[in-house]
Amino acid sequence: MHSDDMIMVSVDDHVVEPPHLFDEVLPARYAELAPKIEVDDGGIYTWRYNGDKYRSVGLNAVAGRPRAEWGLEPASFDEMRDGCFDVAERIKDMDANGMLGSMCFPSMPQFCGQLFARTEDKDVAKAMTMAYNDWHIDQWCGAFPGRFIPLVLPMMWSAEDTAAEIRRVSKKGVHAVTFSENPAVLGFPSLHDDYWDPVWKAASDEHVIICMHIGSSSQLVVTSHDAPMDVLITCQPITLFQCAADLIWSPMFRKFPELNVALSEGGIGWIPYFLDRIDYVYDHQREWTGQDFGDTLPSEVFNERVITCFIDDPAGVAMRQFLNMDNVTWECDYPHSDTTWPRSPEIAGRQLEGLTDQEINKITHENAMTHFSYNPFAHFERSQCTVGALRAKNPDHDVSIRSSGRRQGTLATKSSELAAMWPR
Repeated sequence: MHSDDMIMVSVDDHVVEPPHLFDEVLPARYAELAPKIEVDDGGIYTWRYNGDKYRSVGLNAVAGRPRAEWGLEPASFDEMRDGCFDVAERIKDMDANGMLGSMCFPSMPQFCGQLFARTEDKDVAKAMTMAYNDWHIDQWCGAFPGRFIPLVLPMMWSAEDTAAEIRRVSKKGVHAVTFSENPAVLGFPSLHDDYWDPVWKAASDEHVIICMHIGSSSQLVVTSHDAPMDVLITCQPITLFQCAADLIWSPMFRKFPELNVALSEGGIGWIPYFLDRIDYVYDHQREWTGQDFGDTLPSEVFNERVITCFIDDPAGVAMRQFLNMDNVTWECDYPHSDTTWPRSPEIAGRQLEGLTDQEINKITHENAMTHFSYNPFAHFERSQCTVGALRAKNPDHDVSIRSSGRRQGTLATKSSELAAMWPR
């Protein structure tokens, strides 16, 4: 299949929230308490909330900038591509990349709403979370129907409130909720605890996928205090190996047979070994550990219930015979430093050479459409959704590399430095 003929849906991108986010969605009595953008004396944009500052504006929003300027420093909005925070410009960037659909994880509130979960007044926390979700559904995704897969925040401090929110937003067409890869390190019950059963039941009932993104435990991989950033960036996706083990050995899949979980930005190359390992452990250890999967194997449970995704993973594609190809999806990761924008189709196409058209279609869009109940063809003719057709809509859209005028990479040069500043 030629790359121009592919239809591409990304299950992992990111939004940099605009300053006006809470203006129209938050009840008036909470308006003064909402997160607000401030600019310090050095020109750095930060969010202020609950008496604290969070330097997350533009964090790793580096798409379209020279690699020498990449870094983790907060940046001003005028140093980012407008597509990071402006939904109309995001659509233009998606078209230029030949990308039909996108699911966008949060930035400011962190991956599973840790910012709001730290709020002492839980009524305020609940109001902020619901307002954020409504903004994301109605203003970000709703601005361009058929182009986004809505994804909402949970209320990590309450399983019951999270379950209620899942049921509320499902009525608005939402089929994805972001969650923590390891809630125990955030101070909440672990994935092995039945505390979360109301969440799993609500997700099962409403066909909502639980999305666990790398970094959603607010933990970063630090092997030593002087390890360079390259170590952290290399190891971070493999943290989902640990999450996958928690999922398999917890009772959640056996108690809720309709529940599905997505491991976001974790890649797929490690999965064949993981499957071998869990079956080996089950065979050798179950008589004393007490695990019981009946007449199935742990690997079969994983392949049936866990959705995976990759950006650039030639090894994983080469070992696809060990995977359930109905659960493998693709991601762009715009605007983070791992993104393949604006040449995603070409990069993905090279990895997918030798696959059948059926296999390519599953990976690039059909699996995402099935699992997340996403149907862009209700809004567009299929012929309008290909890479070639989308790029032809605005052939002059500027995707050139543009300098922000300052070099990045000075705020955190070691893994330990970044971990020390990372908000918990």
